[in-house]
Amino acid sequence: MWMWLVLLYGLIKGAREIVKKKSLQYSSVAEVLFFYTLFAFLMVLPDYKNAMGIPVHMMGWIFLKSLIIFCAWILSFKAIKKMPISLYGVLDLSRVLFATLLGSIVLKEIMSTNQIVGLFLVATGLLLLKVHIPLKKKRIRESKNKEKANEKMTEKKNRGEIVRDKVGTDKVKPIIVIFSLLSCMLNALSGLLDKILMQDLNSSQLQFFYMLFLVLLYGLYMWIGKEEVNLKKAVKNPWIWLLALLFVIADRALFLANADPESKITIMTLIKQSGCIVTLAAGKWIYHEKHVLHRALCTVLVVVGIVVAVL
Repeated sequence: MWMWLVLLYGLIKGAREIVKKKSLQYSSVAEVLFFYTLFAFLMVLPDYKNAMGIPVHMMGWIFLKSLIIFCAWILSFKAIKKMPISLYGVLDLSRVLFATLLGSIVLKEIMSTNQIVGLFLVATGLLLLKVHIPLKKKRIRESKNKEKANEKMTEKKNRGEIVRDKVGTDKVKPIIVIFSLLSCMLNALSGLLDKILMQDLNSSQLQFFYMLFLVLLYGLYMWIGKEEVNLKKAVKNPWIWLLALLFVIADRALFLANADPESKITIMTLIKQSGCIVTLAAGKWIYHEKHVLHRALCTVLVVVGIVVAVL
């Protein structure tokens, strides 16, 4: 059962990446982060009775998890706004390497032969992908007419607001790739904390206070950074609401899976990467991105590695 819950999380996670990119077309990074965590917290608020009774010392660990995710999401949102969705989805597979290393070292999880072979295939797929990443060393020349057409399309779609990243472009700065990889590392660390915390907490407790701390952190981030907030526009942004709903469902499934004593973080992390299938499909059919076939072939290798690992 815990594997099915993690699979559900992975597929929703892939859908969330698409929704994130859509939401960023209408609101800033800070607005999306704050309001979607706020809306998600309001959705779990009715479950507050089941969230009470946490030992004081556990609050510090939950806050640490929230702080890690706070940093990870800022990095990932900045990355996803600037890079093709299919590339981001496959780069996100890098967290497999970080999580496997953490699970083996911290939780002393012993990897089977299948898991070792699976991890090797996953790592190979990622290396092949990164060899082909078209960083900004080679500029892609596009016709001026096409650029103008793309700009007009985005302007019309966003009611006059120009979106910096353009559909179909593969220009990715190295710093954006680094943001994505750092986010993967932090998410892997958060996954390790989930497994540890769910040994002493229930899913309602972790979800309630984790989201509460996130709302406070992003609120503080906006206040310190003096971010401009368009409250009316953010509240009317349907993608933020959908993002919040997917966030609540996915995290509850993941926390329930972590609560199962038979679940292993190394296998869970591999199954989570099923979300890359969703992002690749979105890159091909929604955003009409380039080099999707190459990324898909790399992903096939990664998925084969995941299947081998969980057999």
